[in-house]
Amino acid sequence: MNVLLLSAYDADSHKRWRKGLVVAFPEWRWTVLTLPPRYFSWRIRGNSLSWARGELGHTLKQEWDLIIATSMTDLSALRGLVPEIVGVPTVVYFHENQFAYPVSSGATQSVEPQLLNIYTALAGDLLLFNSEYNRHTLISGAKKLLKRFPDCVPQGVCQEIEAKSQVLPVPLENSLFDLPEPDPTFSWGRCTEQGCKGEVSEDTLIISWAARWEYDKGADRLLEILQGLRSRKVKFRINLMGQFFRNSPEEFFRIQREFSGELLVVGYVESIEIYQKILQHSHVFLSTAYHEFQGLAVMEAAVAGATPIVPDEQCYPEFYPKSLRYSSRLDAVDKLESLYLLLQEEGGREKVDFTYISAEQMWSRYMECFSRLTTF
Repeated sequence: MNVLLLSAYDADSHKRWRKGLVVAFPEWRWTVLTLPPRYFSWRIRGNSLSWARGELGHTLKQEWDLIIATSMTDLSALRGLVPEIVGVPTVVYFHENQFAYPVSSGATQSVEPQLLNIYTALAGDLLLFNSEYNRHTLISGAKKLLKRFPDCVPQGVCQEIEAKSQVLPVPLENSLFDLPEPDPTFSWGRCTEQGCKGEVSEDTLIISWAARWEYDKGADRLLEILQGLRSRKVKFRINLMGQFFRNSPEEFFRIQREFSGELLVVGYVESIEIYQKILQHSHVFLSTAYHEFQGLAVMEAAVAGATPIVPDEQCYPEFYPKSLRYSSRLDAVDKLESLYLLLQEEGGREKVDFTYISAEQMWSRYMECFSRLTTF
């Protein structure tokens, strides 16, 4: 079984998924082609050219039993440039779609990334989405976009996409469900060299937040929520984790100034082991994202034992009960304050069970989907 795996914009979540996929099916002969996650506009439009006419062009022309591509792959153009792959059964995995992304200020708006999503969806034989929110927003967004064009728009495009689509979340690694028990000797003052300040009393609510420090991750929401907690005299500490950039929103740096006394870990945590310990010793994992198609970081934190508090929008209603979703920033403060008041109560915090998304259960569902396209 020769399988070609194409990751055209190999961001962390894409990398995590495709590495898990290769490990899950070791009996297949894998060839993996990736392109770095930078220069977005060029990458999504140029990946077919880079592969088809680049150094690896000969690789594409080999005989394949199955092709699996991420949605960033310009599949229609790639099939045109490499006709040898036209008849190969092809799965497209949508980690995200370009119809549900919030637009940053100053960004040039173009319909081309959205059209590329449509072309790739039409070119694939089976479309997999990590959430129903992702699937729905692509199909509804495509309908709205196609209605804007003046003429020669064919009928049935969105129905065709919908008919061959299915929801299969990115599996959570089995190792996440086998973490050792929380270390009773754990100390915030010694866990990392990234800003932990002394010890924390047992009556303090420990909040973790982790994402890229970018415009779509809700730094303004986070700032207002922390200000609300302070105004109510909630005793808390926060881990402000994630990778920051030169153009990261100012609110992230304002949080560091205004809440310097409440900060524990700040910045990107390199060690997976230390990161998991931080999650295990956090009471809450807070998301303030303005777009999320599955939210692996929140799921991982929930498996580690933190209570997730998430926006009541995007993909979150699919995965979390109403009691853990906030409808406004004030509602988020209310929920966090309630958790603070429950700190001393045994079993007072609500848990979310994600064993149904474990790799052990999910990869068999992937195999069922792949089996419909090809004979193994």
